[in-house]
Parts: sequence; C-alpha cells; structure tokens
Amino acid sequence: QLHLVESGGGLVQPGGSLRLSCAAPGFTLSNYKIGWFRQDPGKERKELSCIDQSGGVTNYATSVKGRFTTSRDNDKNMVYLQLNNLEPEDTGVYSCAPIFSLCDRLWDRTFWGAGGQGTQVTVSS
Repeated sequence: QLHLVESGGGLVQPGGSLRLSCAAPGFTLSNYKIGWFRQDPGKERKELSCIDQSGGVTNYATSVKGRFTTSRDNDKNMVYLQLNNLEPEDTGVYSCAPIFSLCDRLWDRTFWGAGGQGTQVTVSS
C-alpha cells in the first residue's frame, strides 16, 4: 500500500502562504494521480485538488481555485500544494492521497486511496 508523508504545515496569519509537500518513501509517486484533502475534527472532509501523473492536468475545488496550486516534481518524487491568501476557514489537517479516477472526479471519495498522517495548517491572527 502506498505510504504517504505530508509536511510543511504551520501557523500563518490570514492572507499568508504555505507550501505543503507530499512524499512517498520507497514508492514511485509518478505512477499515481495525487489529491489533497482537508480534515478537521467536527468538520466534513473537503477534497481540494488533484494532479495527474505528468502534472499536466489539475483540478480544484471551487472554494480554493485561484488560491491553491498543486504541482509535482517527478524527478524528486514529490507533490506539492501551494496555499496562498489563506483564510481562517482553511484551518485543518491537510493530507495527500492517491486518486484512482480522472481528476475531474476529485469530489468522488469512492476513488480516493488512503492518505498519510497529514500536516496541520492553522490560519489565525
């Protein structure tokens, strides 16, 4: 089973930025479409983004389109999520996971694999 490790979270003020990283030690990440989702206790999980194996196709949830950007560096075996213009509502645990469908269906959890432990993002003044 693909084992994913997220990093890069932290505390940031509203309007700030963070870059999250997703690694897969011992696996070839370029074989997978990778999505990012956010989860916080007491809140519904929110699927945020998807990037295909080459990095040529991406898709985003409406709420983050224009603020978040996903990318990948297959030479480094990494996937990233750049978070800009952060809002307090963006607070949560961010995880990456494989997606086993087209990125157009990022909203369909049926096709998401297991995420890693996640990295905490807190947006607060």
